[in-house]
Amino acid sequence: MTDTLHTAPSTELLTDDPTWWRQAAVYQIYPRSFADSNGDGIGDLPGITAKVPYLTQLGVDAVWLSPFYPSALADGGYDVDDYRDVDPKIGTLAQFDEMIDALHAAGIRVIADLVPNHSSDRHVWFQEALAAPAGSPARARYIFRDGLGDGGELPPSDWTSIFGGPAWTRVADGQWYLHSFASEQPDWDWDNPEVREDFLTTLRFWSDRGVDGFRVDVAHGLAKSLPEVLPSKAELDALPKADGDHPLWDRDEVHEIYASWREVFDEYDPPRIAVAEAWVEPSRRARYASASGLGQAFNFDLLEADFDATQFHDIITYNLDAAEASGSSTTWVFSNHDVVRHATRYGLPALDGRDVKQGAEWLLSGGTSPEVDVETGLRRARAASLFMLGLPGSAYVYQGEELGLPEVADIPADERQDPSFFRNPGVDIGRDGCRVPLPWAREGSSFGFGPGDAHLPQPSWFGEYSVEAEDADPTSTLALYRAALAARRDLQTDETLEWLPVDGRDDVLHFVRPGGWHVVCVFGTEPVDLAALGLGGAASGGAASGGAASGGAASGGAEVLVASGPLSDAGQLPGETAAWLRA
Repeated sequence: MTDTLHTAPSTELLTDDPTWWRQAAVYQIYPRSFADSNGDGIGDLPGITAKVPYLTQLGVDAVWLSPFYPSALADGGYDVDDYRDVDPKIGTLAQFDEMIDALHAAGIRVIADLVPNHSSDRHVWFQEALAAPAGSPARARYIFRDGLGDGGELPPSDWTSIFGGPAWTRVADGQWYLHSFASEQPDWDWDNPEVREDFLTTLRFWSDRGVDGFRVDVAHGLAKSLPEVLPSKAELDALPKADGDHPLWDRDEVHEIYASWREVFDEYDPPRIAVAEAWVEPSRRARYASASGLGQAFNFDLLEADFDATQFHDIITYNLDAAEASGSSTTWVFSNHDVVRHATRYGLPALDGRDVKQGAEWLLSGGTSPEVDVETGLRRARAASLFMLGLPGSAYVYQGEELGLPEVADIPADERQDPSFFRNPGVDIGRDGCRVPLPWAREGSSFGFGPGDAHLPQPSWFGEYSVEAEDADPTSTLALYRAALAARRDLQTDETLEWLPVDGRDDVLHFVRPGGWHVVCVFGTEPVDLAALGLGGAASGGAASGGAASGGAASGGAEVLVASGPLSDAGQLPGETAAWLRA
């Protein structure tokens, strides 16, 4: 391993603080749906570069770019043809460099999505594998098996893929290859030294171009143990997933891979960072977030919770304790490119412990049943987001949530793109509804997304949620996020909080951060008297719906900094509303 230490590009605003990621506000960009500069309907890198002033004004510390690599889009870009290039539809390497320079000059770091569990079936190595015979070195980079039955006509096992349908696909000479996701996404064999070394090359390639870190897709899936006789699906499903010995998921050996990645990260100054997408038991998350591994791991617990004070309290407490034990910082997220947007989720009936994805049934109905309470959903989303942004740790914001953007449910079948829609008809409608291109203007063929139409249809109501519509409105969700992110940067301090009691109310959470920064959220519908919380008769003072407070100290000495909705003149925080106050 080389001892070379690479130094980050020098800019006026970007510091070399190696701990910048611990409490960063990270904005996720789905490049194909963010901004289209050339009118072909697909978002691109120049489109991102043009929106750097918007991101700067929003106040984020970093952007996470979903895959921008060459891809046939069998899975929205997560089927990668070439890990060290840019898809010609969205730009060039030179344009990538220009984007990096513009973001860094604005003090915004860049996290690139890395997809190490599988490549696309168009990757040069998979094409070599198809042309090579069984047992060849080319096939050894992937997971090929002979089939069952007299002529090998049956797959090696009856496993199903994450997207539905068989997990094995047969090739021309009769062998089968494993794909945990779509058939266009063959799984790598991470026991192969060539695969391991090639990914180290990829990490250095992007790090040398200025990428500050990586989001690691399906981080828990790389290491596999496949005996000659494979277990059946029923046997596989019955195996425990929290002992590090499951054949496919969250094996202990995966951390040997990430230890080698850490050596690469530490060649740079400041060290490159990584965050694991690891859908594992909470007790298993800490190893992915260890300082000898990736350093941080997503916790999706709030994303899967109801808008409920007890659930929020318990999830936050558990994850802060786990982060402290691992030496990492925790992550918080409500929306991303894979789930129903939380402004919609919170307008649907609570799950109440049901083991289903929130919004899945509603999506299957075309967005008609149950009926979404749009106003309640947005009000709760604003409150939850403000509450989350007050927590210690990293906050991940998905493009459009700063606009209060709802999910788009009624996309015609012939315009859908997500493979899960086609592979699981009647069971999974897919994730296209959260990937609809952003509205930047009130009007136009794509609401300002680009000069032409958008690659996914936008509903007629999108204009009212556009940046143009919200930009100058002090009560807008955009104004709320801007105010909260600015205040968060000024207030941020130690990664601790202290829960404070709220007598007689189990639907209100109140904590204080170092420096006297109080965060209160009412999860129920009845208001809470701030004086009863020791915060005096705090008035809204201009902070009601997103603007920075201008009213100064309230009668009890508390100053309202930001609130997700109007406070009453009597100093009450309404139901389903959050506020930051300084005592």
